[in-house]
Amino acid sequence: MRIDAHQHYWKMDRGDYGWITPELSVLYRDFLPSDLQPHLEQFDINKTIVVQAAETLEETAYLLALSETSDTIAGVVGWLDLDDPNFLLHYKKCKQHPKYVGFRVMIQEMPDARAILQPHFVEALRYFAEENVPVDLLVVAHQLEPVVELLEQVPGLRAVIDHIAKPQIAAGVIEPWSSQMTAIAQHPNIYCKISGMVTEAHHTEWKAEDFTKYIQHILTIFGSKRVMFGSDWPVCLLAGEYEDVVDIVTQALPSHWTEEDKSRLFGLNAKEFYKL
Repeated sequence: MRIDAHQHYWKMDRGDYGWITPELSVLYRDFLPSDLQPHLEQFDINKTIVVQAAETLEETAYLLALSETSDTIAGVVGWLDLDDPNFLLHYKKCKQHPKYVGFRVMIQEMPDARAILQPHFVEALRYFAEENVPVDLLVVAHQLEPVVELLEQVPGLRAVIDHIAKPQIAAGVIEPWSSQMTAIAQHPNIYCKISGMVTEAHHTEWKAEDFTKYIQHILTIFGSKRVMFGSDWPVCLLAGEYEDVVDIVTQALPSHWTEEDKSRLFGLNAKEFYKL
């Protein structure tokens, strides 16, 4: 089974996508399973993991309902506010749906990423670590230091770093991202999504080789069993097409990688991580 482990759907008239403005004209419309289907067929991708794009429980409910009408949706990563005293009630309600596979922590949107080190936040993630719940972490490279500290306090957390933690690809910066990701990869329950990179490069002048050192570093430190391909479609359309995203990843793969390694990257690891 080939899986795109990170993509989004949205309907604009739902009204909870404040970050999608008319200025982002390529994204300012509905994106639904029928729009993605031709790309999935082109690359023989059977299933996807659809990830929340709004910080609302209502959007999570919408995506779960959408999954009931689309066979290609293997799982939904929803949104959960760990600052909400009732977060556990919301989680348990979502968990009743068979295609709910976990939730995403939006560190990227936090004014101070060290908020994830507050006692109540750490305690909440310890609960999910005990329950072995898959957690997506959306984080930007300059926020990685608190993540390193968090994982030392919650060493058993089953988590995946989205978008290789958004390094400064356009500027060609590698450190301290490289060292911090190496520290994160020491935790055996942490995975990494090879996704969301094209939008971190120069949107109109990127070259495939701009991404190679970042991808190969992730593949080296996480190995072939803890990485997942994700298109980040349709957000990727800001800088490239679906096929561009696939090509960027495939061109960066080490020559010694086997077909099994590639099968893990393009599906098996996502299947295991999200317990599909």
